[in-house]
Amino acid sequence: MSDHLEFITNYNDLSTDNGFQFEFICDRCGNGYRTRFKEMTVGKVADILDTASSIFGGVFDTAADLGERARSAQWQEAQEKALEEAIEEIKPKFIQCPRCSTWVCRKACWNTKKGLCKECAPDLGVEMAAAQASKSVEEVWAHAAMAEEDKKLGKEHWREGITASCPQCEAPLASNAKFCPECGAKLKTSIQCKACKAKLTPGAKFCPECGEKVV
Repeated sequence: MSDHLEFITNYNDLSTDNGFQFEFICDRCGNGYRTRFKEMTVGKVADILDTASSIFGGVFDTAADLGERARSAQWQEAQEKALEEAIEEIKPKFIQCPRCSTWVCRKACWNTKKGLCKECAPDLGVEMAAAQASKSVEEVWAHAAMAEEDKKLGKEHWREGITASCPQCEAPLASNAKFCPECGAKLKTSIQCKACKAKLTPGAKFCPECGEKVV
């Protein structure tokens, strides 16, 4: 066991008098990972509780959570060893940003291309989608007093949408891509009316220009 424990600021100790368990949390998204409960042997638990009981003159509530009472030296030693093992197990799933020094999960909050967390270097595709959605909302409010036929805010007149995640596998998209880099799903579709060639929105049942039924 090393003299020091690293990477322990973003964890919760869920250990009890029967064993040890820890959960590690991403500083950015709040999600994380929990280690499986590591049960202590019956003999070890008995030794620890007997030692702690003798410290208090034989009066010790064995039903209480060890997190809320004084722990014996043996329990602390076992807890530190379990924590060190948990850190080594979970550490590959996290990475520390060299710019802001926060620990983030590799799965959702790390920008591999930039070598920074997504707080310091957001995915441009996600930011573009968010900015476009915000701009569209502003336009809706700005034209709210105009007639529908004048403001032309029907779905058939909207700009081409930029998606932040794949609608098929829900993988995050780092750029304005045509195909999903994870599952290969086509992200951009262009449907035309067979009668008048007007552009149709996905899911449309009738053409908004000529009324032709979409087959």
